[in-house]
Order: sequence, then C-alpha cells, then structure tokens
Amino acid sequence: MYDDDELESIQSAGEDWESETLEPVLDRFGERKDRFATISNLEVDRLYTPNDVDELDFLEDLGFPGEEPYTRGPYPTMYRGRTWTMRQFAGFGTAEETNERFHYLIGEGQTGLSTAFDMPTLMGLDSDDPMSDGEVGQEGVAVDTLRDMEILFDGIDVGDVSTSFTINPSAAVIYAMYVALADQQGVPREQINGTLQNDMFKEFIAQKEWVIPPEPALKLVTDVVEFSTEQTPKFHPISVSGYHIREAGSTAIQELAFTLADGFGYVEDAMDRGLEVDEFAPRLSFFFNCHNSFFEEIAKFRAARRIYARVMDEWYDAERAESKRLKFHTQTAGQSLTAQQPINNVARVTMQALAGVLGGTQSLHTNSFDEALALPSEKAVRVALRTQQIIAEESGAADIVDPLGGSFAVESLTNEIEQEAMAYIEEILEMGDGSVRDGILNGIDDGYFLRGIQEASYEYQERVEREEEIVVGVNKFTIDEDTSPDILHVDESAQETQLERLERTKAEREEEAVTAALEAVESAIETDENTIPAIVEAVKAYATMGEIMQVFEDNYGAYSEQIGLA
Repeated sequence: MYDDDELESIQSAGEDWESETLEPVLDRFGERKDRFATISNLEVDRLYTPNDVDELDFLEDLGFPGEEPYTRGPYPTMYRGRTWTMRQFAGFGTAEETNERFHYLIGEGQTGLSTAFDMPTLMGLDSDDPMSDGEVGQEGVAVDTLRDMEILFDGIDVGDVSTSFTINPSAAVIYAMYVALADQQGVPREQINGTLQNDMFKEFIAQKEWVIPPEPALKLVTDVVEFSTEQTPKFHPISVSGYHIREAGSTAIQELAFTLADGFGYVEDAMDRGLEVDEFAPRLSFFFNCHNSFFEEIAKFRAARRIYARVMDEWYDAERAESKRLKFHTQTAGQSLTAQQPINNVARVTMQALAGVLGGTQSLHTNSFDEALALPSEKAVRVALRTQQIIAEESGAADIVDPLGGSFAVESLTNEIEQEAMAYIEEILEMGDGSVRDGILNGIDDGYFLRGIQEASYEYQERVEREEEIVVGVNKFTIDEDTSPDILHVDESAQETQLERLERTKAEREEEAVTAALEAVESAIETDENTIPAIVEAVKAYATMGEIMQVFEDNYGAYSEQIGLA
C-alpha cells in the first residue's frame, strides 16, 4: 500500500523517533513489563507502522466486505443491514423449565434459541440409566424421547425460529427429533432453520465426549450432512467448534488452525461420499471462542475468513461464493470467568463481546457473570443479553463495517496469525499424506492434538502463577469476599419428573413399532446406508435416545473401552 520510497522514509523517521523521543523516556521511566504478549503468548510490538505490513496487497489480502477473501466480513453491509443473532445458551432441568426460559429470552429480545443438554443426553444415555443418576437436568435439559422435544418447543413455531443445538455424540438423534417435530407441526422440512454442533473431531481432540470410535463417528456426522443437504437446506448440519479446543487450554492460533482443519476434514469426507462441494459447503458453520486479548481475537477472526476462502478455492475447487464465505458463531470465553469477584466478569464479557463484533461474528452468546459458580440466574442472563444490546444499539460499533481494517497493528497480527495457523494445517495435511481428514484421524490416534493443547495450557498456567499474566481478583487485586452468593439451583425433583415421563412414554408407545424402527437403524448401519431416515422414524416411534445410540455402540463398539478408559 506504500511505495518503497515512502517505506524507506517512514523507516528512517521511525529510527529518529526511537533515538530522540522514545529512548529518553525509556531511560527515565521504563515500561510496565520487559515483554508484552497476548493471552496466547504471541509477542506484540510497542508500535506498528506501514513497514509491518509492507507486503500487504489491499485487493488480494483485504478487499471489500462481502467479497473474497472476506477478511473484512462475509457480507457487504454487515451490521448496518442487520445485527448479529443474539443467541443465549439456555437449558436446565426438565423440558418444561427450559421451555419457560426460552419464552423468557424471546420476550427479552433474543433473536435465536441455543439449547444446552444435560450430560446423559450429551453422552447418548437415557435418564433412567444408572450412569445418569444425579446428572439428570443438572447442566442442561434432559431429552430422552420425542415427547421431551415436543414439550421443549411448546408454543414455539419451529418454522419461525432459528435454533442451535450444542450436542455431538448423539447429535444425529436430536436432529432427527427436530425434523420429526417439524413434521408434527406441519412445517416443511426445507423451512426449518438452525444449527447442529455435530462436531466429533473436536470431541476427540479436546472435549472428550464420545460413544463410538472416530471413524464411525465421522460417518454419522457425514450422514447428517448428506441428509440435511437434501431435506433441510436452511439448516446448518455442523458447527465446527473451536470453542472447546480453546476452553481445553489451546492458544488462539491452535484454536484457529485445529478448527479450520476439522472443517476441511469434514469437507473431504463429504466429497468422498460423492457430494458436490458447492452443494453442502454453504451450510457449514463455525463456532469460535473470544478471549481477553482484544486485538488478537479480532485478528484471529479476520485470518479465519481469509484462510477458509483461499483453501476452499485452491484445495477443494469451490466455486460458489457461499462455499468460500466462512460464517461463525462466537461465545465469550468461559475459562476466563472467575468465581472470585464474579461481577468483574461483566467487564470481561463486554470486552470479549465487542471483540467478536469488531471481528465480524454472525451470532453471539455472552456468558453470564455467575457461570463460574453455577448455571446462570435470570438476572445474570438478562445482563448478558443487555450487554449485546448495548453494543448493538448504543456503542456505534455496529455502524462501520470492519472499523479496524487498515490498522497497522491489526493487519500485522492478522498476517502473523494466518501464517502460523497455516503452518499447523499444513503439518496436519502432511500427517495424512495429503488428506486433512486422515491427518486429523492420525493426530487423534497418536495424541498430536492432546500434546499441543496440554503444553499450551501448562505454559499459560505457569505465567499466571509467576504473575506474568494478571487475572484480576485471582492473582492481583484480591479481596475478602462471600464465596457462597445466591446462585441458581436445579431442583432435585427434576430427575424424578423426568424419570416419570420416560416411564410413561415407554408404557404408552407401541413396542413392536419401536423394535422394528431400531432394527431398521441397525440394517442401515450394516448396509452402510445413510442412517438418518431410519433414526427419524425411530424417534417418531418414541424410541429413546439411549436405545438408538446403543444400536450404534453394539455395531461399532464403545470407544472408551477400546482405548482402555471404561
């Protein structure tokens, strides 16, 4: 963007500034630290100038919003056209309780629903399984059968609302229940809109929720992609999730690299299935964490769009703009929340949310200030939602498209993050002998991802303990405080209520229909067909989550047993 003479002049002027203006101040006062770095320990310079972005090509590397490489945003008007979707995570206790919270959030101005499930549901277990005892409804809503889904969306037209489902090993069953619910409500399948997390690579890399081994789990993910492409074209069948990779302790660059690699792995598997990239890629979505290092996070999001556009074009021959336009949801960093002085989390979340907006997110969840202590209370949820609304309506941050574009610091960080993330992606590609998918599977088997994340997490914690990394209220600015404030408690009767409903549903259903439906699922597995049509019919017969997932476990084996964890 600058010619050689201008760059040389700026360089010379910078050297004069350092010797004449900067050095006297440093000699007299010094600086707060010897080294400045992001949360991810990416060193940041004191000052950035055009010399730091001297190789930046405006049209090739930045361009304009809504045009390749989408560095400046996936859409030309961004939030001047419509604001991001405000999608607060909600789910606890029974379907009735979560339905009430859904209606509350819609009434408060939320523009999309996001569903949290309890641990048994996440792991494909029924509420009456011995392993579920004490966990039913505790960290999300319990869903055993289609009957729970009916209650969960009572009074909510699934044709009018966009719903996100944060679930992975048993994602196919929840998706099938939502399709069945749409059929019940008379909503055409092509009209339903939402997002299914359905990201099993991330589970094996970071979150560790699984039922069957990686390869059959990937097959089930691609079943959903194939069925959704044909039957629910407005629905996002995967939300490729870096959020949990970051929560496990990765750096921002690892989060970005591993997440994009996962996405490319899914692209390859769907293409091997025979799907055309331009048929399914427009419905892929991504999910990123937004941590405390403000400029690092903004640069991460901008680099993500640029890498995705280029790789989808150059590696996978995507032609449609929608296939190369990365779209993502953002959640503020749960791991950054502190139980100490929890009201401070409001400031953290606000800063993170603003970075997500300036980075061009399509939807946003802001964590509640009390989430380090328990499930969020209604008051805390309202503050979290109001935080987004204040940014959207009062700050002016939504009024300019990519307002930090052209910043020497942000562009330099964007370039650096892109280069380092691509180095990881190319290493994964090499591990798979030219296949990102195979590289991921091999990396899962040999612990590549686990080691990288563990090392990053350990290094960060060391810096916190040395007070090189300050956590306000934890290792600095501490106070004596009440460590048992009022928090939300899930009534223990939730489990009893859920067990009674499950027992009643089993008693009322037609057992012959259930048996036949489960046999159809097994037949689809044995013949290597797409299993989703059979799962939809099984949930319509009120087969339970656990019964359906047991069919998969019986055919593929339990991954935990195979790796010696059961």
